[in-house]
Amino acid sequence: MRSLPRILGLFSLVVLASCAPANSDLSSGSNDSSDSDVTISFIHWRGEDKEAFDSLINEFEDANPGISVDMNIYPSDQYQSQAQTLVRDGSTGDVFTSFPGAQFDALNKIGAFADLSDGPFLDHFEDSLIEAGQKDGVQYALPYQLVFNQPVYNVDIFEELGLDIPRDWDSFLEVCQTLLDNGYIPIAFPGADIGPGQLMNSMVMNNAPDEDIFEKLQAGEVKATDEWWVKTLTQFKELEDLGYFQEDSLGTQHPAAISLVAQEKAAMLATGSYAMAGLLEQNEDLNLQLLAPITVDESDATYEGIHTTTFMLGVNSQSEHPEEAKAFIEFLSEKEPASEYANATGQHLTVKELDYETDELRDTADWMDKNTRFQPRFLITNADVEQALISSIQDVIAGTDPEDAAASAQGIIDQHID
Repeated sequence: MRSLPRILGLFSLVVLASCAPANSDLSSGSNDSSDSDVTISFIHWRGEDKEAFDSLINEFEDANPGISVDMNIYPSDQYQSQAQTLVRDGSTGDVFTSFPGAQFDALNKIGAFADLSDGPFLDHFEDSLIEAGQKDGVQYALPYQLVFNQPVYNVDIFEELGLDIPRDWDSFLEVCQTLLDNGYIPIAFPGADIGPGQLMNSMVMNNAPDEDIFEKLQAGEVKATDEWWVKTLTQFKELEDLGYFQEDSLGTQHPAAISLVAQEKAAMLATGSYAMAGLLEQNEDLNLQLLAPITVDESDATYEGIHTTTFMLGVNSQSEHPEEAKAFIEFLSEKEPASEYANATGQHLTVKELDYETDELRDTADWMDKNTRFQPRFLITNADVEQALISSIQDVIAGTDPEDAAASAQGIIDQHID
């Protein structure tokens, strides 16, 4: 099931996250494993979560004196390109993480994941939120984070200008124009890294409401030159041509885009809920919420927004310490450690009945009950196809005609038809 179900009301305090890249090349946990019987390796890409994980690892080691955890953190782009190499021989990553979609599929094809289907810790998770870690009925990984991949906006700026949340494409453009007329950058767009791949989710969700659209694209049943993708590219170009992105958006990386919003120079950030904690670190007075651009008439809209279950925890099939690795995952999925992690990092989780305490999580609680769609981009299982689509977005922002950009993308996709 890819739509976020209303059974999320089962959470005790249901309140609200891509993968923001770490800023250092490599960061290690400081735990001394010299006196431990077993040391397990834990690798991931969430550099901003290091402090939270250091604390949790200390708690786990105190409760399990025979096990030490050695944590290594990689930048997200490096992790995406090197994860297969890192985990292949089992010498690192007894517990490792995966993005859903193309990376999960690639890791699964090389047999990197141990089967977790019989793990008692499965009962700690909402069943409907861990399906991204399944393949052919087997639970290979456990998505840990629940994030909303859609723009974050400054509530106070919207209220200052009397702006309502737009319900269709025309009203979204009107909101952007009002922001521009009043001296604000409407949308901080990190076009140099994650912006195109993030904003495409909410831009395409109602232009192509068929949740199997990218599976069909990879099978040759639909094309990027069809109306659904050409329209999406046309709307990206419209945002650029009307000046609703900041100057040199294709040269802007995510940290710089975050700073534009934190300094209240920009009213929206075109990434997702996972950026909210970073925004509040820079400006604790921000009042933040989420919105998704509706690219069709309100009466034609199927979805209100985008959700993703990511940061998928797996056990290396080549690990020499699989039971200790599973024990660490079980610990992370228990209510108190999971609540601690959620509140320290500003992340909603897929774990049941957590106690969410921070303002940014509570303020976005209503998105748990909205009709959101699982992030379409993560349903693209071929990395070359994904990159072709992202590049077509960058191309139209750089000035390429949408139909030409779509044709160029389709030429690459044709080389990878399943």
